[in-house]
Amino acid sequence: MRKTFVSGLITLGAGTAAVGTYLLVYRLWQEHWGATEEEIARLLPYDEVVPNPTWNATRAVTIAATPEQIWPFLIHIGWGRAGWYGYDWVDNGGKPSAWEILSEEQHLEVGKDFPMSPWTAQYCKAFEEPRWMLWRSTKDSTATSSDTSGPWLWYLDPINERHTRLITLLRDTYRWTNPLILPQQIILELGDLPFMRKCMLGIKARAERLSERAQEHHGAGLRKRG
Repeated sequence: MRKTFVSGLITLGAGTAAVGTYLLVYRLWQEHWGATEEEIARLLPYDEVVPNPTWNATRAVTIAATPEQIWPFLIHIGWGRAGWYGYDWVDNGGKPSAWEILSEEQHLEVGKDFPMSPWTAQYCKAFEEPRWMLWRSTKDSTATSSDTSGPWLWYLDPINERHTRLITLLRDTYRWTNPLILPQQIILELGDLPFMRKCMLGIKARAERLSERAQEHHGAGLRKRG
């Protein structure tokens, strides 16, 4: 009995330590991967939709390209389209994500879908080309506080003539009355960063390649005229 009691205390202590480490270390790091303190605190479009979020993830990466060069890679993203620039075997049915701009997917309007899988999608609720676009997971709702889904914002912030910060913001409030909320949130909490990080770095690689080509073309033109 005593051995069982001690074993239980050890298990409880280990579990408590693991949860504490997650909440105080990993969760804070993964919610703010790549973002500066200023970016985390900044007010961005439609922040007011979820004023007191349970999940508040701001991630960012610097891209050596202009917003105009990055924007095309954002608006053709999705399963069966350009892919998610990440783990294609999971998030694009095994089809390699596109490296070139898909001209047929370059029209953006409110209501356009961005497939997450063959069965699920996000939908554009508002945008300002080529600076930001807001997604929601429900097609018929508008971008207001009455929507039950949290917003997903893609934001391009130019920092000079050749570099841009790509910022993603996901804000949501857990709805504990949903019996499936715990497994859903465990998947989100543990799995969101690896996929988002891979996606953002994939966008960075593609936009920077486009930018490099543009600079080489411009340089060749100057040499020819010279």
